[in-house]
Amino acid sequence: MSIEVAIQQLINALSLGSLYAMLALGLAMVFSVLGLLNFAYGELVTVCGYTMYLLILNDVPFFAAGIGGLVVAVAVSLLTERVVFRPLRGASFITLLFSSFAAAVIIQNLIRQIISKRPKVIPVPQIFDDVIHLGPFQIGVLPLITVLVGLVTLSILISFLQKTRWGLAIRAAAEDFEVTRLMGARANRIIALSFALSGFVAGVAGFLWLARRGAVSPSMGFVPILKAFIAVVIGGLGSLKGAAIGGFVLAFIEISLMVALPTSVVPFTDALALVVVVAILYFKPRGLFSVHEEISG
Repeated sequence: MSIEVAIQQLINALSLGSLYAMLALGLAMVFSVLGLLNFAYGELVTVCGYTMYLLILNDVPFFAAGIGGLVVAVAVSLLTERVVFRPLRGASFITLLFSSFAAAVIIQNLIRQIISKRPKVIPVPQIFDDVIHLGPFQIGVLPLITVLVGLVTLSILISFLQKTRWGLAIRAAAEDFEVTRLMGARANRIIALSFALSGFVAGVAGFLWLARRGAVSPSMGFVPILKAFIAVVIGGLGSLKGAAIGGFVLAFIEISLMVALPTSVVPFTDALALVVVVAILYFKPRGLFSVHEEISG
């Protein structure tokens, strides 16, 4: 492999890893506080995509539509917390898990009935298809934007968790929610803020996901939630830092397999990536970071 190809694949891995890390961190944010694997989380990406689709249909610029999609993703995340999960506070893990599945199905079917059952193409700005030439290297604009946006988003989120009062409350709740409540933190606010941050990250990831796909469909949230879940498991359930690192690990596994495998085997990359993940979990059953670790700089 030439140095040019190696650097290109490294950028691709960082780009995909940034996306996976954001998705995983949004999922882990809620799990660390509530112990809830919110499988309706992928639908926040879907909602963001369809909001952008409707806005673009009404001649709203792509990037402005992205902001609109982000706002709606946060709103829907807060709505699901208030309507679906808050009434079930204290219920068993299985009850909450099935409730999240139910919320995901309801959102998908609302989209199918109100908008369309079929995928819809969205015109993506030409800039995302451009390539930057740096000597012998050719770097795609979209992977570069994804890396930059992903790292900035993760940096903002890490700074919030480390340096603000409510960020510290979320981190404390991730360690021991009951003790945090006894110390005077307001449970409903902590949980709502966790869902809001989860929706924010999903909205940013949804914008980047849509820029890569160029189309929306009612089931488009399935792959993001699957990748987020795998990354969270790799990093260690309950670890915020582990979730982010798990996203990069998963991306590097996928890109490495795509480069190393023969062309005829490339369609099986996802399956083989899962085999590698299983191997990691065989040696580290609790993930790379065992339980409830903070994000550190």
